[in-house]
Amino acid sequence: MAMTPRTKQKIATVLKISKTIFHWGFIPTVLYLGFKKGADNGMPEIKLMSILWY
Repeated sequence: MAMTPRTKQKIATVLKISKTIFHWGFIPTVLYLGFKKGADNGMPEIKLMSILWY
């Protein structure tokens, strides 16, 4: 079953948008989850300034 050009264009658009969302959202998501979980026992407290200055 062949796809129509319009269907191919829609799939390409969805993939492009998904790639952009992943590209710009990955690191902020990882940082958010790290701050939410907190530091492990025996490790220094996680602060935004400590991430920026190391």
